[in-house]
Amino acid sequence: MSLIRADRSKLRVKPLVVALSLIAPMLALSGCMSGEADVDLATYVEQTEPADVLYNQGLANLNAGRLKEASRKFEAVDRQHPYSEFARKSMVMGAFASYRQGSYEEAINSAKRYLALYPSTDDAAYAQYIIGLSYFRQIRDVTQDQKEARRTIEAMTEVVQRWPASEYVDDANAKIRFARDQLAGKEMQIGRYYLERREFIASAKRFRNVVENYSNTRHIEEALARLVETYYAMGLTSEAQTAAAVLGQNYPDSQWYKDSYKLLQSGGLEPRENAGSWISKAGKMFSGA
Repeated sequence: MSLIRADRSKLRVKPLVVALSLIAPMLALSGCMSGEADVDLATYVEQTEPADVLYNQGLANLNAGRLKEASRKFEAVDRQHPYSEFARKSMVMGAFASYRQGSYEEAINSAKRYLALYPSTDDAAYAQYIIGLSYFRQIRDVTQDQKEARRTIEAMTEVVQRWPASEYVDDANAKIRFARDQLAGKEMQIGRYYLERREFIASAKRFRNVVENYSNTRHIEEALARLVETYYAMGLTSEAQTAAAVLGQNYPDSQWYKDSYKLLQSGGLEPRENAGSWISKAGKMFSGA
């Protein structure tokens, strides 16, 4: 009987031994792949995160100033729940988060992608505004290239023209004025460069561009005064007198006008408008500006 009991106990133990022998290799294999298994598990958990939860987490991080984490949450919504309402909202908020981080190219690309997919939504104006802001923040000193100023004008003009009733229009117009002032300043800088080197034709071209195309900037007074100086040096006294006359009509108290008047007086001349001059015609366009 004892032998029978012993045999039976062996029979009971054997299945357990066999099971353990089968499990051991599996455990070893899972140990080798533990890193990959962890990643897959994390991905699975992330993929099952509801879109609204991720989106609200992104907003919370954004409000708390945790911009990188906010960007990750918005990207997760777009990746895990594409073409959903929250993915659409996350795309434009992700563009804003990139803008806040100073990642302007990323912000521009995200906003452009949003506009390509959702051009008629309520947030389309905001996406376009983010593009304009991203270019605006990259505007450089007038001694450098002003391509960002030109792109700011293009982007913000789009906001004003396509969404004239949006809340971004006033600031868009302000950014346009600043960018135009930068472009005028660049023209003035180049014009003064040529004037100092007595390259009068080249300098007159730059000052004329300011008068004709940037008359609503703060550079208009100097541009007219520089034309007086340039034309006077070239011997084109009628044009010099006309520039001074237009300057005096619009900015009689300007120091630039006083200096121009003295320059003409030194040659026995005074301001006198020639109605047929391009300067006179341009002056009528910005009179009272």
